[in-house]
Amino acid sequence: MPKIKFTIITLFREAIEPYLKASMMWKAADKGIVEFDFVNLREFGLGPHKSVDDTPYGGGDGMLLRCEPVFAAIESVKQRDPEAKVILPTPAGETWNQNMAQDFSKQSGHYIILCPHYEGYDERILTLVDYKISLGHYVLTGGELPALIIVDSITRLLPGVLGGETSAAIESFSDGDNIEYPQYTKPADFRGMKVPDILLSGNHGEIARWREEHSGHAN
Repeated sequence: MPKIKFTIITLFREAIEPYLKASMMWKAADKGIVEFDFVNLREFGLGPHKSVDDTPYGGGDGMLLRCEPVFAAIESVKQRDPEAKVILPTPAGETWNQNMAQDFSKQSGHYIILCPHYEGYDERILTLVDYKISLGHYVLTGGELPALIIVDSITRLLPGVLGGETSAAIESFSDGDNIEYPQYTKPADFRGMKVPDILLSGNHGEIARWREEHSGHAN
């Protein structure tokens, strides 16, 4: 059983799946550390055209996701795993940060991520939601990108996904609002831009002090 399973409810699986089949996400799934699954919201649509949206009561532009297909899609997953928790990317949610990603990565569980579309969703859908998450003060055309960001930021923190044992522990935002120190690799001199001498010295104590001095905090 994987440490974490993500089931993504979406109208556009093809927008998400390639990313999850590449790089660290593929590695995590291949090792059995995480599992990715998809539910096509359209399969639960209404009528001959499998409609999942309609105009809002009270008037206004745009279309809203309807209750019926969303409830049916989520319930189809919960029939197999009643303990699964539902995540909804929404501007009205708590702003996602590294501390939240770390908290999720420390828990085993099954998370259903609903990708909203159109102008929004029927408010009654929130009765099924356990976590409302915002990626920031801007609006996207759908929930697929937020879903990928949430999945990636959690998965990369799971033991065995990144290469080094301390890779996630020393990077930016690993401890509140810290910003990681500057880093360099070969060549030592590139077009007159030289690596600081201290990093070439082999003096690990001095290097540690330099790194601490050059670490910062987000504004």
